[in-house]
Amino acid sequence: MRTRTIVRAALRGSLRDIRHVGAVPPGRARGLVARVYAQAERDFGVVAPPLALHSGAPRVLAASWLLLRETLLVEGRVSRAAKEAVAVEVSRANSCPYCVDVHQAALETSPRPAPGSPGCDAAEWIRFGAGRGERAPFTAEESPEIIGVALTFHYLNRMVAVFLDESPVPARTPAAARGPILRTVARAMRPAAGPPRPGEGSGLLPPAPPGPRWAGTGPVADAVGRATAAVDDAARWVPPQVRRLLESRLAAWDGSPPGLGRIWLEETLAGSLRPPAEDLPTARIALLTAFAPYQVTEADVAAFRERHPGDRKLVELTAWASLTTAVLLASRLAGAPARTHGQES
Repeated sequence: MRTRTIVRAALRGSLRDIRHVGAVPPGRARGLVARVYAQAERDFGVVAPPLALHSGAPRVLAASWLLLRETLLVEGRVSRAAKEAVAVEVSRANSCPYCVDVHQAALETSPRPAPGSPGCDAAEWIRFGAGRGERAPFTAEESPEIIGVALTFHYLNRMVAVFLDESPVPARTPAAARGPILRTVARAMRPAAGPPRPGEGSGLLPPAPPGPRWAGTGPVADAVGRATAAVDDAARWVPPQVRRLLESRLAAWDGSPPGLGRIWLEETLAGSLRPPAEDLPTARIALLTAFAPYQVTEADVAAFRERHPGDRKLVELTAWASLTTAVLLASRLAGAPARTHGQES
């Protein structure tokens, strides 16, 4: 209990390290933010910076928590450890060292999935087989949890890259101490009152049509449906031309990173779907968040704030771009056929 208290205090202090926006401290949270924080403390053990960075936009905060809770934290057919392994591989593919650090430590402090258990080979498939069109080593019944975790981390990786440093451990920490610190944090990221039960986060957001076909009809489908509806509604102010520009580039995207430079960005902004000049800062951040979130700069944010001061719209815009991208990538991942019961993977 003492370790959990120390880690919670350290993580609360780390909320000051969030870039571009200010996080609501747990002691000052009210309304929907307080409800989300309370669930996170109970079911995740901590209010971690990747969650708290959303707090300037309460509905988006609730959406991000609902996705994380129902896909990663709730154990249905697939164990938490197998899901953590998926989270690591998706984060590694997205070059998100922060999430790799945290979830690799969580994996190392979890019981290893038994060979042949549901989802035990999913992470290896995501790393090596999915891109080659290999059959998924899990059933259609297991798919909502596994693809759901992939969706959640395609989303969170982008938000983390925009708003957080590369690691939760301070840069000056000796190399020998990094592993023990991360494993201590991971041990605190556990439910305080027993395993989270499916669906208990759904009341944070209004009902919505269920998620995509791969999500099935259970709690994951409900969470994806509510979360995507909430984020899209919160971002309804995003100009139509910006929406069309992002959706057009996503439709033609093969999933590969655009590279270190920003020539791709300026070429996209100068194309046939070029938004009006006043919407260029919004379009720039939306595109960067989707394809190269590590390239978002203070200057990009300052230009956006000239028209949209405050934190709420910045969180709503980046969440909308991140989730739009994550839904597409998850749907492509789900396009690989899943094995049937009794079939060798």
